[in-house]
Amino acid sequence: MTADAGLLAQLLPYDPFDPAFISDPYPTYRTLREESPILRTPAGIWALTGFEDCSAVLRDPRFGWGDGATVADHFNTAEDGSVVRPFIFADPPEHTRIRTLVSKAFAARRVDRMRDRALELAHQLVGAAAGGTADLMTAVAHPLPALLLGELMAVEPEHEPRFRQLTSDIARGLDPSFFLTPEEIAKRDNGRRELREYFATLVEARRGKPGDDLVSSLVAAEEAGDRLTEFEILVTCTLLLGAGYATTVNLIGNGMLALLRSPGQLEWLRANRDAIPGAVEEMMRFDAPVQLVSRTALAEAEIGGTTFQPGEQLMLLLGAANRDPALFEDPEELRVARPASRNLAFGLGIHFCVGAPVARLAAQAAVTALLDHDLALAGEPSRVPNVVMRGLAELPVEIDG
Repeated sequence: MTADAGLLAQLLPYDPFDPAFISDPYPTYRTLREESPILRTPAGIWALTGFEDCSAVLRDPRFGWGDGATVADHFNTAEDGSVVRPFIFADPPEHTRIRTLVSKAFAARRVDRMRDRALELAHQLVGAAAGGTADLMTAVAHPLPALLLGELMAVEPEHEPRFRQLTSDIARGLDPSFFLTPEEIAKRDNGRRELREYFATLVEARRGKPGDDLVSSLVAAEEAGDRLTEFEILVTCTLLLGAGYATTVNLIGNGMLALLRSPGQLEWLRANRDAIPGAVEEMMRFDAPVQLVSRTALAEAEIGGTTFQPGEQLMLLLGAANRDPALFEDPEELRVARPASRNLAFGLGIHFCVGAPVARLAAQAAVTALLDHDLALAGEPSRVPNVVMRGLAELPVEIDG
């Protein structure tokens, strides 16, 4: 337990560290949605569970981050004392300026060029684990996105082991600090600092000799004469790694567990490989890697019959919204052939995840490679007790040779 029970009861309408909830939060979400789709916790935080309500907040400019007090532990302080918010925790116009420049660097064509490489890496990782029992998280889910992100940013191979560890530490630290142990906070902060130092040397090298990588593109990105400052580049690189890595790891792990627990769906997908992209969308809907996001009311606004006052905090339970029966037929079932529809796994609106194409690419590659083998659960999986993210610590799987 990383936060006392009294504090949790004030902040949340459920106990995120209850073993039953960690194992399967969806019955709790269903009860909350049925009893009160918009409710207020004793601490005054609004919790929303319906798809349309969550979507409306994510699209509405009257909701944002405000002074950023709820996410201040994600801010970064430069040597001159200036504070830089990661752009995902900023409101327009700051968010718009940085995201526009980052989006130029994160071009879809760059991600598309990685498709063959993603498949090659996935086949290598799965092949190395085949022929017995393996932890799918260690064998595939963790190394694949780390390798892809490393190559996207041109991280030298000799730095990859440390790079993976730091990225994992930062990802665990995406929860608010009051949900983390002092050791986890220290690892998170050290990981951010060490990665910023590493990227500082990389940025300096790319200024003198640009390459075809994301760091070079961030250095070169320009819009109407504006560029990212060096510290903004360092913060952005660290953010993309921490958030992008964690989301992708959990997408692969949660999705494969869902498939393994639905052998009929697994076999159908094996026979219909062209459906893999749609199946990945269904996997992320069914067990979303990001379970909740927060927002602050910036002005008086009415959503779903409830009026929110400026400064009030909202908690959008994306995991609940993605199983809303008002939008999804039989939402508690995994249906890999489900017609494409919206889901909130990567958010919506101006804060839609900029790294979503890489996460989708990695998950599609992992599923493709794994379907070349007979698979079966080889034991009980275990989960990481995160609040924001939902993911697995271990996923034991029998993979034939």
